[in-house]
Amino acid sequence: MPCWYYDKKELRETPSILDGISFETERRYRKEGARFIMECGTKMGLGHNTMATGVVYFHRFYMFHSFRSFPRYVTACCCLFFAGKVEETPKKCRDIIKTARGILNDNYFYSFGEDPKEEVMTLERILLQTIKFDLQVEHPYTFLLKYAKCFKGDQQKLQKMVQMAWNFVNDSLSTVVCLQWEPEIIAVALIHLASKLSKFTVQDWEGRQPQHQRWWDMFVSDVTMEILEDICHQVLDLYQSTQKETHQSSSPPQKPPSRAESPTAVKSTNSTVIMLSSVQQQQPPPVSGNGNLQEVNNIQSIKSLAGGVPVLSSGDAPSLPQGPTPPGQSHGYHLYHAPPPPPPPVVPNVPYPTSAWGVQQTLPPPPMPPSLPPGPSGFYSTGGRQQQQRY
Repeated sequence: MPCWYYDKKELRETPSILDGISFETERRYRKEGARFIMECGTKMGLGHNTMATGVVYFHRFYMFHSFRSFPRYVTACCCLFFAGKVEETPKKCRDIIKTARGILNDNYFYSFGEDPKEEVMTLERILLQTIKFDLQVEHPYTFLLKYAKCFKGDQQKLQKMVQMAWNFVNDSLSTVVCLQWEPEIIAVALIHLASKLSKFTVQDWEGRQPQHQRWWDMFVSDVTMEILEDICHQVLDLYQSTQKETHQSSSPPQKPPSRAESPTAVKSTNSTVIMLSSVQQQQPPPVSGNGNLQEVNNIQSIKSLAGGVPVLSSGDAPSLPQGPTPPGQSHGYHLYHAPPPPPPPVVPNVPYPTSAWGVQQTLPPPPMPPSLPPGPSGFYSTGGRQQQQRY
């Protein structure tokens, strides 16, 4: 079986980074793809295991391919579609694409091409070969519940702590910890983080032995505090970066971003953002949709910590190259027209029918080539280039 765990050096030498994408941009692309899978799966009523499996496929896929070669949202739809088959909760490809159309703006949805279903179905074969037919994926959810059942203490506080740890597991999918550590270790680390924030200290547990100094010694051996702190910091850094993106999206940009480096504005809906300073105060304040901090009176207020998935803003799409573009040509995302040439022939603008995803194109039909008499040997000349006429 292939090994899906990498060290930090390997994570800084991914195909995307070798292809010229910065480390920060690649992490942002991974986060956006993971959150898109979670939001799309939530709207379709899929279970947490199916969405988590799709996210793990997504992260593993881009350890072998670059974001420049495969658009992240097309890959995310393919991973969710394939994860539904593996977890026995299948959804039709056209339903996933329709849901994605309702989430993404026009600029991002144009990356699906003229036939989105064909794009996803073709990519599915590439995904299957990339993950080397290793379909089964374990997640920290199972181990989280298994460990929590052994804890002793106030059941109400224990339930709140487990809920917080569960939400941390959801957020960890937006990071690359699933490419670094086994799900058992991730579950231990996030229970440890949740116990610190909820002030629930695990002092006694079932099956405790004299050689067990800490509760996780009974389940996972040779796990140091450095490993647990590294996982916790990666999750907490995710909230800090989300906080910065929220404030940056509310302020006017200083200069137009480029297509490759333009940040995607994220609007928080039901999710909650934790600042690092609030961790020291043992009271994580949530951030509302407009970016204002709200007071937290009890631990129940962070029950929905990142339980919702941010919605991509339709007003902050990558900028496009300037200058005239011939009619019907595409610059990656937008289709737009060139200025009309002087005295053009009047061509009726016949609208094309609306597609299943609500995209209506109004480009005029391309003009037909002039009808020229056949030249010698069945060829006719157009501007010095010979083309064979089909009889």
